[in-house]
Amino acid sequence: MAKLKDAARKSGLFIVSDSDLDFNQPVVRVNIDRSKASDLGINMQQVGGTLATLLGGNYVNRFNLEGRSYQVIPQVPRDKRLSPESLGGYYVPTNTGQSGAAVDHRLDRDRHRSELADALQPAQLRDLLRRCRCRASRSAQAVDFLEGEAKKLPAGFSHDYLADSRQYVQEGNQLAITFGFALIIIFLVLAAQFESLRDPLVIMISVPMAIVGALIPLFFGVATMNIYTQVGLLTLVGLITKHGILMVEFANELQLNEGLDRRSAIEMAARIRLRPILMTTAAMVTGLIPLLTATGAGAASRFSIGLVVVAGMSIGTLFTLFVLPAVYVTIATDHRAKAGSNRTKEIEDFDLGRSALKPT
Repeated sequence: MAKLKDAARKSGLFIVSDSDLDFNQPVVRVNIDRSKASDLGINMQQVGGTLATLLGGNYVNRFNLEGRSYQVIPQVPRDKRLSPESLGGYYVPTNTGQSGAAVDHRLDRDRHRSELADALQPAQLRDLLRRCRCRASRSAQAVDFLEGEAKKLPAGFSHDYLADSRQYVQEGNQLAITFGFALIIIFLVLAAQFESLRDPLVIMISVPMAIVGALIPLFFGVATMNIYTQVGLLTLVGLITKHGILMVEFANELQLNEGLDRRSAIEMAARIRLRPILMTTAAMVTGLIPLLTATGAGAASRFSIGLVVVAGMSIGTLFTLFVLPAVYVTIATDHRAKAGSNRTKEIEDFDLGRSALKPT
């Protein structure tokens, strides 16, 4: 623990580091003559149960006295448990139910003193293991540092985390999986809607730009990456793709109906759809301002969600208006050929119908 705290201080990632490790719990080890105890009809379970009852101070039940409830805690008087020598005066029941024999700790006074001096352990136990806790101001980078230092622990040592750090270690890697599934689902839905694999790629080009915009405040320390900012990032994926849908869908219609090329179609779509895009962004950003100015209980969580969505929508919208048209011109599906084939088919159907109306 001392080495771990020293490494934490030298890393510069922690404001303060401390631990509750203190070897201040004296231990008395009682050696039982098993052969003698067996001859007297006493087993180790009876010995352990008797010592636990007489010395443990465990609560067993309650009793009422004059309208008040009091705990029943069986324990020997204080003067009978102040010294290790008192252990020799305790009696345990035998298997026959008779009055038992004294617990023979078989330690003289001098040996007791040396045993007490050497037998010190941490006062806290967890899962029947000796435990010490290190407290420190933490961040994601600091937790990663501690995880690396924990790998250097000698054999037989284990480590775990508490509170927010435990949640970060156990669930922090779930963001990438959830984010990946969100992108896949949105891509499949858009592919079914547009009947194309290219157009969904054009629409979703706005997602990384919005995510980068949302991470800028986090980079400067305005907020941290937590469960609330992760929810905000997932929400941002669905919100920002609406801008791409507005432009790409309208540009495809211009190609089909007006016969425009991809560049002319997306330029006209960007101009016509500019107002709905800006109105959508302004409405979302304005609606989230109360989250940024929230105070009181839960204000930090609301601020984290609002900050990510507002920054992502604002910066993502700005770049979407310029980057998405360029990507559309490069990789979007050319619908003019389809429009031409449709017109040819319509003309053929019209001619066929007109010929069928001619008198024979």
